[in-house]
Amino acid sequence: MMITTAVKSVLSKYATFGGRASRSEFWWWVLATFLFFAVVQIIDGAVILPILGFEAFQEDGGQPLSMIFALLLIIPNIAVAVRRLHDTGRSGWWLLLALIPILGTLIILYFYIQPSEDGSNDYGAPHPLTA
Repeated sequence: MMITTAVKSVLSKYATFGGRASRSEFWWWVLATFLFFAVVQIIDGAVILPILGFEAFQEDGGQPLSMIFALLLIIPNIAVAVRRLHDTGRSGWWLLLALIPILGTLIILYFYIQPSEDGSNDYGAPHPLTA
């Protein structure tokens, strides 16, 4: 799976919490959002902050564009994370472990790197392109 395919897949399932997301779909999405936010933060610092009357890249100027996009992408980020947990045979409720500092995040990360379950599980069949 390529990065563009993963981004299209995740955004087309914007608020779909059912089904499964392959390991490659999930990690390509993570990479895409990381790169996207790096670019948006540069735009925030170089363009938006001077428009708002701050110096370029001023720390206390905030990042208004980054915040808007973070709010727009919070639902697909949670949805793809839940679908990734489904792909490993776990309920999406396991995502709440991320609320436990450090240890919870490490456990969730361990779940994300696990291989997909072969064949169908309680959450459906694997995606045909990644099976």
